[in-house]
Amino acid sequence: MLAVIRYTVPESQSQDFLKQGHTIIDTFAAQPGYQRGRLARSVDEPNLWALVTEWEGAGFYRRALSAARMVMYPLMILMVNEPSAFEDVYTQEGA
Repeated sequence: MLAVIRYTVPESQSQDFLKQGHTIIDTFAAQPGYQRGRLARSVDEPNLWALVTEWEGAGFYRRALSAARMVMYPLMILMVNEPSAFEDVYTQEGA
């Protein structure tokens, strides 16, 4: 299961956001069902960031959100309000 949380971050806050993003990913990584995660910045719109994580299932992700809510709280004002949980329907590994 793929989770994508997008943020709109003013340039003046990007360094603080990056540090807080590390903390969120570290918190997620300690949760059951976590597989991998990354923090990415748009190449075309540098104010647009994505926190992308992969989970064994939606239940693990939702429980991890509850566990991480305190570290995520400072960034909530920057979140893009949209669905974040995506179910794999087709995958292809690279060679």
